[in-house]
Amino acid sequence: MGQRQHSAMRQLPYTGTDLAWAALGGDPALTGRISYGGPPGLLAARLPVRALARSAVAVCALAAAELTAERNGGPVPGVRVDDGAVATAFVSERHLRIDGRAPSVFAPLSRFWRTADGWVRTHANYPHHRARLLHALGLPENAGPDEAAAVLAGRRAEEIEETVYAAGGLAVAARTPEEWAAHPQGVAVAARPLLTLEPLGAGTPPGPLPPLTGDVSLPAAGLRVLDLTRVIAGPVATRTLALLGADVLRIDAPQLPESQDAHSDTGFGKRSTALDLGTRSGRAAFEELLATADVVVTGYRPGALDRFGLSPEALAERRPGMIVARVSAWGDNGPWGGRRGFDSLVQVATGIAAIEADGEGNPGALPAQALDHGTGYLLAAAVLRALTERARTGGSRVATLSLARTARWLVQGVEATERDGGGAGSDGAGYDAERYLRDTDSPVGRLRHALPPVAFDGGPTMWATPPGRCGADAPEWR
Repeated sequence: MGQRQHSAMRQLPYTGTDLAWAALGGDPALTGRISYGGPPGLLAARLPVRALARSAVAVCALAAAELTAERNGGPVPGVRVDDGAVATAFVSERHLRIDGRAPSVFAPLSRFWRTADGWVRTHANYPHHRARLLHALGLPENAGPDEAAAVLAGRRAEEIEETVYAAGGLAVAARTPEEWAAHPQGVAVAARPLLTLEPLGAGTPPGPLPPLTGDVSLPAAGLRVLDLTRVIAGPVATRTLALLGADVLRIDAPQLPESQDAHSDTGFGKRSTALDLGTRSGRAAFEELLATADVVVTGYRPGALDRFGLSPEALAERRPGMIVARVSAWGDNGPWGGRRGFDSLVQVATGIAAIEADGEGNPGALPAQALDHGTGYLLAAAVLRALTERARTGGSRVATLSLARTARWLVQGVEATERDGGGAGSDGAGYDAERYLRDTDSPVGRLRHALPPVAFDGGPTMWATPPGRCGADAPEWR
């Protein structure tokens, strides 16, 4: 960690980390290898956001350290979690500058709106989502916030939610935690653990990973990862795998291009290509990549990729030993299992916005898109643990996570220690974000960006390559 160090690291009992590590199936004794430090009072909120953030990064770093020991032999390296690095990384998209320019994070129609009986939040950052929202509201394509506000003010929140969803758009009614707990999707989410990491398909013999050669600080070196994710959670996971040495190739459909600004934040260490899996040539190129892939990470709605033969079961059958990792908004069961969603919408549906409301009753938000970032680091941890277990016992594995499960963990499962308290009144005294930012030249300009928060003894401190232009690389492995 070197110059990122802010205060002396020390070991602490930490319930959130223990819970997440247990969900990953890790040896509980290994959490003693984690030490914590850094400035206090960061990511302050009514909910224990800092506890969630620290836990997710801690188990990710520990899984990386464990895989390092599996490949190199010897003890598991010590893990260091710096609250300053964690807090900065959890708002990496806000710190990003491209030749001095701050990217646009939320579009004008992505916001809270008053309705006849409460509040609704919409998401319209992508052009097709904006078009569908306006169509559902009966507004012309050039309509703006004032016209949308006038329409929404006269309608019920849940009616808006269903109408916009039916049109392929994104809108969620604000609910209290109690209302979410009684909602059928809330009930479905509550029946599932924080995450699952399970055997997949017929067993295959153990396949020990080759010992690391060259740079022994990269536990994922030599592994190939197909990245079929979008927005923040999945890309954060694969950005972390790239940090650890994996050859990560992101694949997007040409008709759904990703925001270059978003990719400039989460594309570090990766390459990016565009493939239309609905065409013969695109499918052939993908199958060639899949034939030598070790990991497939998906971030689409459950079942959305099945028509391309990309269900976990189909992948394991075609590529025995495959690790499949899936992340979605609402989970893979319940009436909303097939719905689209984003961090901001999950916060609203699950009662987080109600908990974080201001004193005048206006819904609030977490100090970071913590569901996205937290789930991303948990997803990377699940892949790393799956690789370790595969090396020991063989077989394919599937990891399943969702933003809604992470939200439930934040509201009900993360317990804060005395160092994690402080709540909304903490001021982050002693924190200087500049300590955790760097400048890097890239094909799209000079980037000011957050450093990776995942750190262990002897591990990498920076990605090997900066992000390039989204979709500009050839569909081939390095």
